[in-house]
Amino acid sequence: MNTGYVITTNGLTKSYKGKPAVDHVSMKVHKGDIYGFIGRNGAGKSTTLKMLCGLVYPTAGEIQLFEGSVMDEAARRRIGILIEEAGLYPNLTARENMMLKARYLGLVSDDSVDQALELMNISDTGKKKVKNFSMGMKQRLGIAMALLGNPDLLILDEPINGLDPEGIREIRECLQRLNEQAGKTIIISSHILGELSKLANRYGIIKDGQLVQQITKEELEERCKDYLKVEVDDADRASVVLSENFPGITYEVFGGNQLHVYDFTDSGSVTALLVENKVSVLSCAFHRMDLEQYFLELMEGGIHND
Repeated sequence: MNTGYVITTNGLTKSYKGKPAVDHVSMKVHKGDIYGFIGRNGAGKSTTLKMLCGLVYPTAGEIQLFEGSVMDEAARRRIGILIEEAGLYPNLTARENMMLKARYLGLVSDDSVDQALELMNISDTGKKKVKNFSMGMKQRLGIAMALLGNPDLLILDEPINGLDPEGIREIRECLQRLNEQAGKTIIISSHILGELSKLANRYGIIKDGQLVQQITKEELEERCKDYLKVEVDDADRASVVLSENFPGITYEVFGGNQLHVYDFTDSGSVTALLVENKVSVLSCAFHRMDLEQYFLELMEGGIHND
């Protein structure tokens, strides 16, 4: 049955000296996704990506590529890889680096080299040597090298790490173009969550080697919607007051003294109403949770995994 998955893992595990670095990860990457892979340092991101690429052999579990065996050489050739930094020859030009990689892959036509350089907007670098490239240009060249052979899937580990804002913007626009115009599925890990939120349409969040959540961009936006954070002495009493006076109001109760009131921005009305009904209000403030805040709260156990 064709499910449209480019990558599926089941119980994927990698242990070192008996300690799991990746612990029974089951993830699904849909065709056409830009899949943002998020986790703290040491959470297992790079190890997972290296297993998907065949650079690290799993201790246990299964990987399917394009709904077939991970051992299928034809499937593996449909993957382009940039793990951390690209291996570039500094005294060669961009095109010379590309030609070396193309010949290694057995590509006899120069067309794929020219197309990849064009896609990444570095076709006009001429005789300029890579050692004189900016970090952003080097990363774009690394992605261009990953594109050789016209892969259907790109796996990029921290491709914007260490870049300045202009370099980050360049990489973002190139990846969006690859996804939207060239139809590439992309898995990308990054610590720069604000930037990742501009790219990804689906996220996988890994903590201590375990995939704690997979969530779409739409689901994330729903969970990160604006709310009033109200701290009171009695959340149960406050809930009754709000429900009675604002029919249809949406809120959540956290612990015994905190409410998140959604789609309601008038903090003054809420505070006055609660005080009038003998509920002590300790604080009431407008709050917006972005991807970074959501991630941090999930890492600290403040958000339940659905």
